[in-house]
Parts: sequence; structure tokens; C-alpha cells
Amino acid sequence: MRLLLDTHTLIWYFETHAKMSAVALAAILDPANQKLVSPATFWEIAIKLGTGKYIFAESFSEFVQHAIHDNGFAILPIEPSHCEPLVTLPFHHRDPFDRLLISQAMAESISIISADPIFDKYPVQRLW
Repeated sequence: MRLLLDTHTLIWYFETHAKMSAVALAAILDPANQKLVSPATFWEIAIKLGTGKYIFAESFSEFVQHAIHDNGFAILPIEPSHCEPLVTLPFHHRDPFDRLLISQAMAESISIISADPIFDKYPVQRLW
């Protein structure tokens, strides 16, 4: 199964598994699943680090190395086809990062691992 990690999912998985549901953690730990991270996620993290909303004990580049690459997560590039669903996507959610994740998941027909129940209003499978 191909799985797209929401931003908070990536951070919580890296920092502490305690905030994660058993279902989400099992899906990430299952070696049969391909875990994907969107550039929208590390873009959001970089912005929030810059504004002070997030504070990590390591640099941004170290976080990317340890949280993404060291865990064997793959980057899901943002393709023009991933943006097409945004044209008609209802505004149940106004966060541009989450909207892009939803659109990527729709275009790729993949599930999103997220604690955010607003994702359920969209035609994507949310695991949590």
C-alpha cells in the first residue's frame, strides 16, 4: 500500500510515537507499505521553523535527513496532475499545504496518514 504522511504525522513519528494511533503506527512500520512525503510537507515545516511555530533540536537539513531519508520514506514529487483536483476541490479545509496533500492523494489514489478528521470530507482514504 502507498501511504502519504501528513506533516504532523511525520513530525510525531520522528519525535515520539506516543502521539500516534496504533493504526497509523502499524501502517508506517509495515515494511510492505511505501511511505511517501510530499515536498509540501517539508515546505510547511521550513516555514513554521522560520516563524518559530516549530522548534527542533536539530537543523532543518538534519531533520529532513533523520525524519525522511533515514526512515526510508520516499519523496512524492509534486506533478502538474497533482494540482488538477485543486481546481474543483471544495474548501472544507483552507490550509494550502493540506489541500495539496489531499489533491496529491486523490491524483495518485493513495491513502493519507493523518489525525485530521476534516480529511474525511474529501474522496481520500484517511488512516489513523
